[in-house]
Amino acid sequence: MYPPIEAYDSGMLDVGDGNRVYWETSGNPDGVPAVALHGGPGSGCVPGMRQLFDPQKYRVVLFDQRGCGRSRPYAGDPSVDLHTNTTDHLIADLELLRAHLRIDRWVVVGWSWGTTLALAYAERHPDRVAALVLTAVTTTTPREVQWITRDVGRLFPAEWARFRAGAPEADRDGSLVDAYARLLADDDPAVREKAALDWCEWEDSHVNLGPEPRHRLVAATPEFRMCFARLVTHYWRHAAWRGEGELLSGVAEIAHIPAVLIHGRLDVSGPPDIAWQLAQRWPAAQLHIVPGMGHESGGAMGALGVEALDTFAAL
Repeated sequence: MYPPIEAYDSGMLDVGDGNRVYWETSGNPDGVPAVALHGGPGSGCVPGMRQLFDPQKYRVVLFDQRGCGRSRPYAGDPSVDLHTNTTDHLIADLELLRAHLRIDRWVVVGWSWGTTLALAYAERHPDRVAALVLTAVTTTTPREVQWITRDVGRLFPAEWARFRAGAPEADRDGSLVDAYARLLADDDPAVREKAALDWCEWEDSHVNLGPEPRHRLVAATPEFRMCFARLVTHYWRHAAWRGEGELLSGVAEIAHIPAVLIHGRLDVSGPPDIAWQLAQRWPAAQLHIVPGMGHESGGAMGALGVEALDTFAAL
């Protein structure tokens, strides 16, 4: 990773529908433009994301997707309507931001949910994408949502049993993501807060392969947990508003664009077959399945991301 740097410019972009999106730029103002897409949905961008980019070579653009981070209105407020918060809205926001910053083409970098958004954006606007670096690859299909909310529970039986028990009894054998979305919209604040906590506890469980519990989301503020849980369930229950296999089929639109796909061999949250299937249809993509790594972005996976970005900067 490169040393920490500060943003040299930032702002709030009006993207319509009453939404204002936070953005920032760092690195070299005359460098290769690159945009970083955070995970979640709903996590927001963090300063450490800047460190994958050579600050002498890249003009780094970070932004908080609709409803999260410093963007407003904030989805942590249960009264905020999410009907104008969809994958297509985020793609349009990216295009507005690119035009606002007077960028012709940029390198698109994404992590986890950000890889789904990166693929959807690139397939819609391939002429605006110079290259892609995708880590912990997902496509947010119904099959993937079923895996992450039910099937992977076989590897975390006690944690999944608690997660399932958080849903109303009548919903426990159906769609858990739909059940939690309804709980998060309940009139009772206590019901909403418990649902957000239960959702975040499950998320913390299945992304952690270490011997000790990690409470990244559970330890966050109640407002952050509510924002995260509302946006994740909103996007997952709609399968990112894409049909089963749609993003995989759409690789034909970007097969000529150079890409590096980085995925943990032990990623049980999003199994490696997702990245592998994309790579089979993507002649210009290089796939790294990283031994010993799970659903994460640091360590050996971060090093591969830096290496890929250094290569693309040289091109």
